[in-house]
Amino acid sequence: MTVSSESKGLGSITLAAIGVVYGDIGTSPLYAFREAFGGKHGIPLTADNVFAVLSMMFWAVTIIVSLKYVVLMLRFDNQGEGGVLALLSWAANTVRHKPALLWLVTVMGAFSASLFYGDAVITPAISVLSAVEGITVAVPGAEHFVVPLALAVLIGLFAIQRRGTAVVGAFFGPIMIAWFVSLSALGLASIVQTPQILMAINPVHALRFMLEHPGWAFLASAAVFLCLTGAEALYADMGHFGPKPVRLAWFGLVFPALMINYLGQGALLLRDPEAARNPFYLLAPDWMLVPLIGLAMAATVIASQAVISGAFSATQQASRLNFLPRLQVKHTSDTARGQVYIPLVNWSLLVLVILLVLGFQNSDRLAAAYGIAVAGDLFLSSVILLVALTFTTGARRALWPIFLVLAVLEFYFFASNASKIMDGGWFPLALAAIVFTVLTTWRRGIDILRAKKEAGADTLEDGLTLPLDGVPRVPGHAVFFSSSRTGCPGAFLHNLKHNHVVHETTVFLTVEFDDVPRVMDDERVEIQRGANGIARVIAHFGFREDPDIELVLRLAARKGLTLQVQSTSFFTSKPTVVSVSRRGIFGWRRSLFGWMLQNSASVASYFNLPPNRVVELGAQVGI
Repeated sequence: MTVSSESKGLGSITLAAIGVVYGDIGTSPLYAFREAFGGKHGIPLTADNVFAVLSMMFWAVTIIVSLKYVVLMLRFDNQGEGGVLALLSWAANTVRHKPALLWLVTVMGAFSASLFYGDAVITPAISVLSAVEGITVAVPGAEHFVVPLALAVLIGLFAIQRRGTAVVGAFFGPIMIAWFVSLSALGLASIVQTPQILMAINPVHALRFMLEHPGWAFLASAAVFLCLTGAEALYADMGHFGPKPVRLAWFGLVFPALMINYLGQGALLLRDPEAARNPFYLLAPDWMLVPLIGLAMAATVIASQAVISGAFSATQQASRLNFLPRLQVKHTSDTARGQVYIPLVNWSLLVLVILLVLGFQNSDRLAAAYGIAVAGDLFLSSVILLVALTFTTGARRALWPIFLVLAVLEFYFFASNASKIMDGGWFPLALAAIVFTVLTTWRRGIDILRAKKEAGADTLEDGLTLPLDGVPRVPGHAVFFSSSRTGCPGAFLHNLKHNHVVHETTVFLTVEFDDVPRVMDDERVEIQRGANGIARVIAHFGFREDPDIELVLRLAARKGLTLQVQSTSFFTSKPTVVSVSRRGIFGWRRSLFGWMLQNSASVASYFNLPPNRVVELGAQVGI
């Protein structure tokens, strides 16, 4: 649901943005700084290295988050919407006259979206685990309670998804404000005791460290990158809140709170190197530890909720852009159309998250797997922009050198995280490869089906000019769904062949999802009328919209074509893939596409048609 400053005050929208947008990056202090000095890839804990890591963190967040995302990327919207698929649509439209580049941009966009699912699996696992691990600080020897408690929280989180986030979401903003205020208070109290830590902001510390100890700097960069995870949410959630609230929340609260806390953790290590085992929780006095653990768990649940909701939204957009089949989508709000629940995605994520927690056991091990998915996502978004900006003009074209520098920096972070592939980084890459295969297989299969249909005999004559003289007309209204705006729907030809009748009012309905987030109602419906009495309706929806057939019929009535949903018969067809060629080395993709096609949601359920008004006819297609 898009919120505008005209309908709500800037303050309330900013509060909502704090709760939704910054949950992921806001919980990074739980583990990011700790990882630089711990685990298999940790660097030696010295005062110089503490200053160097903090300097790298400050400037990484400043350059990647503040400059790239908050200042620049929010300018690259697709009619007010953000996210990698919105970026893909914008870039594809920019290079649409360059087939090779269009293919390259589409492939990169699909793989970037695939990497997001790796992030969507790891974020809940590492966030909740790192928060629950605080009990080992409060109660030494309680390590064996961490995994069961984390699993209980995660199972509960995924179980409530079907109820929607509208009610819980009302508490997100205040809880996250309390979280960021706590981060600031804890960090500031530590900085006051060791004020020299403020010198870490000087970039000389980072540059000297990278020049004198390039190997250590390379390893530390993977940990440094953990403080950037969640940056992509700034862009993805732009359509929900608008650029101004997102920027105000970042510079007014989130950025200062994060940096103060990281500096406070560094100051603590200068005073007590033993605190490296969990510098975040050891910042807190004993009396505050238990409330802080509770607040951290609430914050990590919010961070997890945001990324899970993002996975639902990304899946719905991928389906709209023909990267996925129709899936069962449930709307969890009567007013916010953007709040959706996709059961298949929800339970698949839960299974993977449980396996991650059981397999890795603690947040230290999961950290090795975390960064590579987000690093790849950030890098690919910059490369997509570089390709598209080459063919733009004006002020945007001048940003090309800046994004080139950003792409180089992000590739360095990606390479640093790639050094942890054998320690868990393989998981998000393997998951992304599977998702990418599914996305591209469906897209390719649909392209083949459309090409066969357009080349078939059914399309030699358009349905609006098809001679129907002598064919009996029966009373009633019939809508035949068609994937093309030309030719004849397969269901219509089957009905004509077997029943030898045509309904008094016959409509061919084609629903198209345009490469824009939303379509205005006055541009939504096109009507073409044939001399044979058949009308063709072409309905347009944006990739963030839900297809609404009742709305289409109401808009068609304004143009003189009146039909009522409850008195209309809806005819659909569902093809079955039949092998007509040798399987070959990639024959398994044909089987995968056929399986996906058969298990995709029916047209009736996808468009929420009355079940008693739907007639489904089958057809076989040879591939």
